Amino acid sequence: MTSLSSHDERQAHAAPDDLATTAPLTRRAFLTDGGKTGVAGILASTPIAVPVTAAAESPAGAEPSVEVDLALRVNGTAHALKIDARTTLLDLLRERMALPGTKKGCDHGQCGACTVLVDGRRINSCLALALSHDGAEVTTIEGLARGETLHPMQAAFIKHDGFQCGYCTSGQICSAVGMLREASEGAASHVTTDVRRIGRVQLSDDEIRERMSGNICRCGAYPGIVAAVREVSLMLRSRRSQS
Repeated sequence: MTSLSSHDERQAHAAPDDLATTAPLTRRAFLTDGGKTGVAGILASTPIAVPVTAAAESPAGAEPSVEVDLALRVNGTAHALKIDARTTLLDLLRERMALPGTKKGCDHGQCGACTVLVDGRRINSCLALALSHDGAEVTTIEGLARGETLHPMQAAFIKHDGFQCGYCTSGQICSAVGMLREASEGAASHVTTDVRRIGRVQLSDDEIRERMSGNICRCGAYPGIVAAVREVSLMLRSRRSQS
């Protein structure tokens, strides 16, 4: 009787798991076993869906919304209403006052599409609680024109093609109107050369670009925007020199 070699003896007495690890690895075995392992891994890592309970939707101790009184003027019209204290000025204008010209873009104060004028100052309405402007005068893009006569900034944007899709345009125009007021009052910017002698700022293209940098145009209509603001700035300067 032929005797077994030591290698053959080890294989003859090896457990099935040992044989699996010592058997030659073929391409077919690799693909077959690898597929099984991959599926098992995916199933193991997939979270099991847990039904959402009422408790999860309404955490214990959550405070109910509080309604507050608000009075303000919007585009020259007085309003008195009750609102949720958490309502932003942007949502109030769009959803309660049917003024959709003010756009909701990033909703984080980064794009400027929601810019409106509050007491003549430009702000991002998505970051402003409506309640914090109780008693204020709010002007939106709908309130700039006088009847059928466009505001000079609106007309300049049309003349110089200061827009493409138009989504950011209402915020751009309101921001430009507020910016011209800031410049006329001597507010400096990061590119103002001499902040010790400001007075009424002369708006170069660099000044306009810097002061309008908070309003993003994803279509890239910046040359037209700068040209429009420049034209209105020069027009206002000419009027002041004649008065």
